[in-house]
Amino acid sequence: MPVVIESLDREGRGIARVEGKAIFIEGGLPGETVSYASYRRKPSYEQAVATAIHETSAERELPRCPHFGVCGGCSMQHLEARAQVAAKQRVLEDSLWHIGKLRPETMLRAIYGLAWGYRQRARLSVRLVAKKGGVLVGFHERKSSFIADMTSCEVLPRTVSNLLPPLRRLIAGLSNPARLPQIELAVGEAVTVLVLRILDPLSAADEEALRNFASRHGIQFWLQRAGPDTAVAFFPEDAPPLYYCLPEFGVQIRFRPTDFTQVNHAVNRILVRHAMALLDPRPGERIADLFCGMGNFSLPIASRGAEVLGVEGNAELVRRAEANARENGLAARARFQTANLFEAANCAAFGSDDGGGFDKLLIDPPRDGAMEVVKALGRGGPRRIVYVSCDPATLARDAQVLVQVKGYRLVAAGVINMFPHTSHVESIALFEK
Repeated sequence: MPVVIESLDREGRGIARVEGKAIFIEGGLPGETVSYASYRRKPSYEQAVATAIHETSAERELPRCPHFGVCGGCSMQHLEARAQVAAKQRVLEDSLWHIGKLRPETMLRAIYGLAWGYRQRARLSVRLVAKKGGVLVGFHERKSSFIADMTSCEVLPRTVSNLLPPLRRLIAGLSNPARLPQIELAVGEAVTVLVLRILDPLSAADEEALRNFASRHGIQFWLQRAGPDTAVAFFPEDAPPLYYCLPEFGVQIRFRPTDFTQVNHAVNRILVRHAMALLDPRPGERIADLFCGMGNFSLPIASRGAEVLGVEGNAELVRRAEANARENGLAARARFQTANLFEAANCAAFGSDDGGGFDKLLIDPPRDGAMEVVKALGRGGPRRIVYVSCDPATLARDAQVLVQVKGYRLVAAGVINMFPHTSHVESIALFEK
């Protein structure tokens, strides 16, 4: 029976209703009439896939990637790029209202950039599959542990996408291709790095093949034998360092290829600019940057003359942040410390009634959010908070405490389209006393 799609859920699936029951339909867009086949049935909802589109949305587009629908890397290529941003804005607004019972005083303009070739960080799986002709290199198939049979990728930079077929041939020719399960990609301003996760030592012939490949394609190989910290440069050893630029702030941030950085450097530059505009750091102010990583926000804050304390749970990232502060001439105004901000005791410094002496906070937590930080804030705490979020649900949860318990106003909020063609929603919010 055909149904009409009413809206999209936060996973990018179309929502229809049949006799009050919600049907979540992959491939359906709002306003479309579709037929569907259910693959999971529960008393209050079903999950399904569209089998036919009878009335088509004006916002539907032909997916650019030939692997769309099989590869799990993207879920929204069938929706026009501006409509994707609008759908994510609705997810943010719905989360703030339904979870936090809040509406921002102002909705910020969405932050977005190029829709294709944007992904400068990626983790590609590798598998030897004789039935498919050899080695596969790519993302997992949708809802599967299988590797998609990819020969290109539209969200990777074109130079990297073009490497997929020769990479498959390279790995297939190694002495034990079944023992190389993963390739991590990191693209910097001056070098592209591929980190090979190797479970067995390489032979001399394998190493020579890697050197030839790196020389021919202009990339650098690293080898990782165990955890991320074991990754070491292999060839060429004298390649330029990995770094990205924040030119408006005169900052370069160096990183290792296994470090966490934003996947979309261009949108990250816009995000940092907007975050600084909302935070408005000024000389003489004391600002805390919580979950600071390698200094993505800390160093721009210091470049504006404020004193910043960056706090991060990963000691290696703290050391990287300190080195970046020194290399950018900002060590006098940027200090860093290691602390687990998911533990209440470590948040107490920011939670006294005078806010620990901090005028403002920037918070950029992982998906779990920053509840312990938020709960620790005193009612006389920092007068301004900029909160960058990768999960609208935890942002809404934390925002409810900030507004209803801690006395802040939700002045503004908006989305950041860091991952075009996926349902992932990043957002930014401004709170003030």
